[in-house]
Amino acid sequence: MSHCEAWSFPELDQRVLQQVMDGSQAAVGILDTGLRYRYVNPALAEMNGVPPAEHIGRTVAEVLPDVDAGEDLMREVLADGRSREWTTSGQTRAASALERRYWHGAYHRLEDADGRPLGLVGIVLEVSASRLQQRDLERARARLALLDRAAKRIGTGLDMDTTCGELAEFLVPIFADVATVMVFPPEETDGLRLPPHGVVRMRRAAIAALPAMMGTWTKVFGPLGGYVDFPVGAAIPRCLKTGRPVVLNLVSDDEFGTAAPHPDRVRDYRAAGIHSALVVPLVARGESLGALTMTRTGDSPPFSDDDAVAAEALAGRAAISLDNARRFTREHGIALELQRALLSEPGPPHPGLEVASRYLPAGNSALVGGDWYDMVRLSYGRTLLAMGDVMGHGVEAAVDMSHYRSMLRVVAGSELPPHLILRRLDQLIAEDPASRPATCALALMDPARGVCSYASAGHLPPAILRHDATASILPVPAAPPLGTGHGGYKPVKLTCLPGEVLLLYTDGLIERRGEDIDVSLARLTGLRLRLPPRGDLGTLVDEILSRFVNRPAQDDVAVLASRLMRRSCAERPLTP
Repeated sequence: MSHCEAWSFPELDQRVLQQVMDGSQAAVGILDTGLRYRYVNPALAEMNGVPPAEHIGRTVAEVLPDVDAGEDLMREVLADGRSREWTTSGQTRAASALERRYWHGAYHRLEDADGRPLGLVGIVLEVSASRLQQRDLERARARLALLDRAAKRIGTGLDMDTTCGELAEFLVPIFADVATVMVFPPEETDGLRLPPHGVVRMRRAAIAALPAMMGTWTKVFGPLGGYVDFPVGAAIPRCLKTGRPVVLNLVSDDEFGTAAPHPDRVRDYRAAGIHSALVVPLVARGESLGALTMTRTGDSPPFSDDDAVAAEALAGRAAISLDNARRFTREHGIALELQRALLSEPGPPHPGLEVASRYLPAGNSALVGGDWYDMVRLSYGRTLLAMGDVMGHGVEAAVDMSHYRSMLRVVAGSELPPHLILRRLDQLIAEDPASRPATCALALMDPARGVCSYASAGHLPPAILRHDATASILPVPAAPPLGTGHGGYKPVKLTCLPGEVLLLYTDGLIERRGEDIDVSLARLTGLRLRLPPRGDLGTLVDEILSRFVNRPAQDDVAVLASRLMRRSCAERPLTP
């Protein structure tokens, strides 16, 4: 594994390193905005003759004092975001029999979600400047340009089928007339018989074809998403066994039938004009994920050795993105199922209080988080409503969420007011240094007295939806999240009007990336929603979600709405 220093950039995560050509013959390095190395792959370390760890934190000039690496060019890329190529020469610290060595490479700017520069990725190939090998330089330029374009178009998200589709669409018509991405199916394939011994079963995850081929590809290749059983001698099992590309150029019908998944469809293949095929393995981190099949038809030339080399490099990069998506899908599914299991429906409130709750998990752009809510029935007809958000995402956040929810139920049984419940939770969570901070809002509803007592630990303030279709935010004293050990939680007591709605929520309901929180809250107060005097409160919550949340949600969304029934208390407005 090549050397990598922990990133300090807020938006730059492991996906950046996972999109470069780790293990490729091309030398790859990542630099920060100060042009200091933050990552080098083994090929670059070998090319420079410097161990990977000795690159980290040093500039290119410090590592290679005898090579002009184009620092001015790098700064131009950082400034305007336009990728650039360069050619340079000199000597590195690696032993070489050549009097002068030549390199050609490209720089591409790395950006966060808001377009701010985070650094550069450089891809370098050593080339010969002699006239006899001038063609190698042109090939290097073309390959670097291809990989640079692929980096922008493949692996834009964390959905595996989408990434497969991006790969197939990128290859047509650059490499092939038809491109198919086959991946190993999940271990659990309900309703499917096991494949015969020695047969390799794969799922057709994506296919792309020239417009002239679109009408016949289903007949020739089978339906998208279908499973295909490949016999032992077929091209894909051979490719997976050797880990090397398989090239089939202008083969006979017998050879074609042996290599194809369906020998009885050779006539269909020929009718479609297919004369050549290239199969490349998709391998990431030493694990085989599937295979990429490219075919050429009609007047298209057969596949060359250069095509195989370039396709293999491209498949290596794409496989990293596919593995990222696969790992994310697996972890996301585990965390989501865990969170759903832990976030069981809260118990019913006391009579006189109507409550409705909703939870929407984030889409494929983020891991599930630690959003949670609960209701605890207390003495004298009172009900404690809670809304919380554990910082972070994934399985750990879901586990902490369940832990804090259980702690709340225990502490709430002591009949303390909300601000003292928060103080006790803060102390308990702070005692464990491994605990994650969490925001929390508590509302103690007392229908008999027509009073709501409220306290917050760094959570977004609740909203009140009134009969005149207006909404307002309740004033809440600022306080730190739970787990800091600082306390400082203040109570707010409100009188209430039956039928008006108290809305507790997490940030996924209103916040938008790059938007000031005041703007987000103003969107909520601008909500004009006339409250029906009767009817299901859940319908009202669904209407709020439909107005604020675009599916799939960018972040987890939890909403808890409550209102006092008509006979619960005197007709007094819900105001401080």
